[in-house]
Amino acid sequence: MEEPQEIFSRNDGRAGDIVVEKFLVDSMKPAPHVQLACSGRSCAFPLDGNELCIWDTKDPPQQLMILKGHRQPITAVTFGSRESPLLVCSASLDCVMMWGLDECRQEELQGRLPRGTVLGALLGRVLCLRLSPDDRVVAVCAGNRVLMLDLESQSTLAELDGHHGPVTAAEFCAWQTHILISASEDRSFKVWDHHMGSLIHSSSVLTASPLLSLLVDPRSQQLVAGCTDGQLWIFSLVEGHHYRCVMHVDLRKKRESFSTRRAESKPGTRPEGGQPPSTKAPETGEETEVALPVLSLAACDCGLGDGQHTLFSLSFEISLSETGSCLWIGSSAGLLIFNLASFELEGVLHYKGKTYFRSLSIQVAGSCAVASRPGGREALCLLTSMFGNETALVEVDPAALLRSQQRPRRGPDLSVLPSSCVSPTSPLYFGLKEKRTKPATQKQAAARSIVKDHPLVFHSKIRSSGYTAAPCATMFSPKTNFKNDGKRASKCKNNYSKEYPLESPPPSRLSKQLPVARDQAALLCIQHSAGDGQRLACGLANHLSLVCNADLTGTPAVLSGHDGAVGSVCWSHDGRWVLSASQDGTLRVWSVRGPEPVLRLGKDTFPKPVQSAQFYYIDAFILSSSGPEVQLLKHHIDTSKDDLRRYRQKSWFTRVCRLLTTDAVEITSLSAVNDFHSYLVLAAGRNRTLEIFDLNVGCSAAVITGAHSRPVHQICQNKGSSFATQQSQAYDLFATTATGDGIKLWDLRTLRCERRFEGHPNRGYPCGIAFSPCGRFVACGAEDRHAYVYETSSSTFSRRLAGHTNTVTAVAFSPAAAQLVTATLDGKLQLFQAK
Repeated sequence: MEEPQEIFSRNDGRAGDIVVEKFLVDSMKPAPHVQLACSGRSCAFPLDGNELCIWDTKDPPQQLMILKGHRQPITAVTFGSRESPLLVCSASLDCVMMWGLDECRQEELQGRLPRGTVLGALLGRVLCLRLSPDDRVVAVCAGNRVLMLDLESQSTLAELDGHHGPVTAAEFCAWQTHILISASEDRSFKVWDHHMGSLIHSSSVLTASPLLSLLVDPRSQQLVAGCTDGQLWIFSLVEGHHYRCVMHVDLRKKRESFSTRRAESKPGTRPEGGQPPSTKAPETGEETEVALPVLSLAACDCGLGDGQHTLFSLSFEISLSETGSCLWIGSSAGLLIFNLASFELEGVLHYKGKTYFRSLSIQVAGSCAVASRPGGREALCLLTSMFGNETALVEVDPAALLRSQQRPRRGPDLSVLPSSCVSPTSPLYFGLKEKRTKPATQKQAAARSIVKDHPLVFHSKIRSSGYTAAPCATMFSPKTNFKNDGKRASKCKNNYSKEYPLESPPPSRLSKQLPVARDQAALLCIQHSAGDGQRLACGLANHLSLVCNADLTGTPAVLSGHDGAVGSVCWSHDGRWVLSASQDGTLRVWSVRGPEPVLRLGKDTFPKPVQSAQFYYIDAFILSSSGPEVQLLKHHIDTSKDDLRRYRQKSWFTRVCRLLTTDAVEITSLSAVNDFHSYLVLAAGRNRTLEIFDLNVGCSAAVITGAHSRPVHQICQNKGSSFATQQSQAYDLFATTATGDGIKLWDLRTLRCERRFEGHPNRGYPCGIAFSPCGRFVACGAEDRHAYVYETSSSTFSRRLAGHTNTVTAVAFSPAAAQLVTATLDGKLQLFQAK
């Protein structure tokens, strides 16, 4: 045995702060494809073929315990679930044996040969062993079947037969101990009731490569399956979800995107953790790509829950370590830290290091087992060589690894809530500064009161009074159905409580459906009115905007005047005005009391069509995006009319500032808070970036590159409601969505994707998303004629709302009641209420 070898990290010039090679054992026979065991306190691996080697992490590395009893090479080893007494089970072609480590150490100290208990003989080639949570039953994966052996009676309790290939992995369910899940080379997994010996669920063929490993995560109640070609499949084990697929991950693509992010954060340098896994062909010298077979999966305590990454939901704080679990992925080329909430790689450690530390003794692993130390942040990784006879134990500090590979933060921390007053140099300050007129002096007032003589002027033409003019013929008069606000509110049914029900389940019961477009024109966007939320504004593809009751009663009021599809509607904070943006390149502000616009912004204001527009800073400004520009407009609305100049609007606007995106790309979506004063404006670019503008400074504050694989078509912030109470930090959460790339939940404080939602089909049409007022749910449309509701603490959907007749294009939560309104591509509105 070689002396312990320490691997140096050059990150901070200190030794062993990321990875340390504890010991290296050279065996007489290789063990490239053997199930290894690592419990955090002890490690077990085959030595010289048929000997079982036990190493206790608390003892010096030279003190190893050798257990002899097998005649054939050992093929699988596993530890028990309990710490005392600690059991280890080993299997070979001749038998399956159980060892009590405490008894074996006592016998070794007394000079006697430790002996194990034979549970079964001549069962075939065993690829996997797994002990139950109570250490009473062991699952033996022998050939195409799984044998359940009782440790006390050494008898076979059940034989689970149903796979069409060798069973490679098995896992017990921690919260349902009678459930066993097995994976096989037939590329499927099966769920068994091993007490009854019956099959509960059988999956379809997942991939073209055999499945190698399984992990049951008790925090998220998810099943993770890994295969030989570097694919991860994640399924929900929540009761009622019927083992549906949550996410499919290609580790090769994730590794490439991780390397790209590291290269962008530090130009001209390689990512920490070693060089990318690539080998050179022995003859040609050309680099060939190394696959990432998922050899093992294990839970990872990465230490992210100490204030760095924090999510807030439902009036209490939830750390990332609670809402999103991380796991170790052991591969032949390195170790990966994978986030089960965001489905992104958090850290990569390659066995073959070159730039930041020396390579490990084993550079290509054939088998791998990982476990976290109890009570500590270090993790132990047991490796066997693919082409040699070596076995190595490596200690990794995941927190140090993540710190070395974390994106550097630039600039101050961002938050939607302002931490200082408006700067005198801010565009917001100049926009809000009103011109104060000086009071008139006594001489000026006296001069105004005196009637001055003017020369008499005779005009050849005198403006007609209009009494003798022919009456104007009305060519078209749409049915607007506008009524007085008081009468309209009295007729609406008052289903709104004083406070939003925070503990209410998400809306799932279809209450009413209303067709609002006679020609089945597509509904593109919807939004509830601010405050009580009793009215709903809709934008249609037939150039019209509608205002209707939120309970879908009565006849909608029609706002006509655009010459293109209305892609954006927004209510003012006081609920008096509706802002609409159209593809005809114009903005219009409408009064809820009349069909005529009170303010028009034409094509001369915007160089390109307006993608998004909204009221901003509690109705003090209008915020719009046109091409690569974000424009801040100061406006004044005057509804008084001049009988002589009735077609000339008295409302006016002026441009305060223009902000260009960093790469001067077209803005696809825009979002800002209007319910309270906030300086931040969020914009999404055509180049798949997210940019945050700070209008208190008047410049860009941060840029997130590669936010999605496709351009973002909507940004939705957690704006809350006046009827619901949230933590102040919850307003820093926002969601983005892109066709074909699901929904991502972001935190402004960390500029990280904290969670990802992928359960809804959205591959071609841009479907909308919305936050609930309590911040617990995110709703979205889908192309399968359903709307989906996700919980922010889970990556799989909790409700699937049926009753639609076409693609769901937009969704909107009521700010005052547990209600959800959905819009479809055939011009229908659906109202869902909580059961």
